[in-house]
Amino acid sequence: MNYTDIARQVFALTGPADNIESATHCMTRLRLVLHDKKPEQIEALKKIEGVLGVYDSGEELQIIFGPGRVDRVTEAFLQELEAARAGASPASSSSDGAQSVGRSTALEPTAQVESAAQAASKAEIGDGKALHAKIRAKNATPIKLLFKRIASIFIPLIPAFIACGLISGTLNVVSKVDPAFAQTAVYQLLAIGGSTVFWGMNLFVGYNAAKEFGGTPILGGILGALLAHPGLASVELADGPLVPGRGGVISVLLVAALAAFVEKRLRRIIPEMFSLFLTPLFTFLIAGTIAICVLQPLGGFLSDCIGTAATSAIGSGGAITGFILGGTFLPMVMLGIHQTLTPIHAELLARYGVTILLPVLAMAGAGQVGASFAVYCKTKNRFLKKTIASALPVGIMGVGEPLIYGVTLPLGKPFIGACIGGACGGAVQAQFMVGAATLGISGLPLAAATDQIPVYLLGLVTAYIGGFITTWLIGFDDPPEEL
Repeated sequence: MNYTDIARQVFALTGPADNIESATHCMTRLRLVLHDKKPEQIEALKKIEGVLGVYDSGEELQIIFGPGRVDRVTEAFLQELEAARAGASPASSSSDGAQSVGRSTALEPTAQVESAAQAASKAEIGDGKALHAKIRAKNATPIKLLFKRIASIFIPLIPAFIACGLISGTLNVVSKVDPAFAQTAVYQLLAIGGSTVFWGMNLFVGYNAAKEFGGTPILGGILGALLAHPGLASVELADGPLVPGRGGVISVLLVAALAAFVEKRLRRIIPEMFSLFLTPLFTFLIAGTIAICVLQPLGGFLSDCIGTAATSAIGSGGAITGFILGGTFLPMVMLGIHQTLTPIHAELLARYGVTILLPVLAMAGAGQVGASFAVYCKTKNRFLKKTIASALPVGIMGVGEPLIYGVTLPLGKPFIGACIGGACGGAVQAQFMVGAATLGISGLPLAAATDQIPVYLLGLVTAYIGGFITTWLIGFDDPPEEL
């Protein structure tokens, strides 16, 4: 694909530069905050080569490209945006404005029309800015902001979990096939590599959390390191020795938020000439002391509750719990509250080495595949068939957005079929308590990181079949050919 050409087409439909407030990306989507959006923009964006789907969340216009591709398109898009903004520098604008004033009475009628059109366009963008500012202010509820912060803290860590998790999962399979390999130096080095993310997780989470809460990132990082320092085990406080790493990422999140709060207050009261030295010192001492004495025990309690609740719910509830979780995950994704599960996955990984929630929740995407295939078999709409045929392979690989926003959700009933399929697959995963040594991936690739590959694949096939049969039975309104 020509990523530069794709980026130029996206920019042509979402620009000019003044209309784009921000451009970022996550694992699969280019996320644009625009001052002015139109329905025809979305339809035109969907037709660009490489675009798997478009979703307007109200605050953001999310263009789905999929893993890998989104990185290259975003890089090219940012270059286009930067070039456009550089071309409209203040100096050139000022110069053009001066010339316009000087020859305003000599403008030709065509030029006057163009000038009026430009003014109208700028006024429209200005109105769009005000409107979207009101929408963002209305949507900026404390809960939504919390979800967004959690996502910003943990999403950058997902590639590390994927790399280390796949290494650990592969070694788990190889060691069962060839137990002698577990005694080799290669296996031992790879095992160390697979667990590396857990050794550095406190630093990464502390760094990202402090940055997100408005503090100095490196202070959050070293406070996270403090909570996991092995030297804590030799220090006795109150009833016994301290426990390195107690509370996991929960404790780190708490201390990073506290450090950012303390740092902001210190900068207000410490004179500027001493701020460079005293602010980080006092921030570390104050936040570190409170962390050791209060936040780490509190984080440990919360961590114990999370671990016990997750394992007990699936362990005692079995297939019923898995059915409920697998069936409700897609609605959670639609509401955006699935992001709150990321620190829970991370905590389970740090505590047990696997997360038993991820295989259950991953079945929701498998239900989408089954439901979409049923639509493919029944629909007479050629465009819909083409959409499904292009989206099914990436859906099987765990990228479900094209199927959600392009097939099941618009049709309505297939979305229900997908949820039921996910519930059936989730029941299988929970019944056998399948664990995954990673997060951030789903579908077929997740099998390599699970501790029971045959069972995981059985659940995957169950979700496919469940989504297919349910959607086939409940049917859907086939869209007209012209749509």
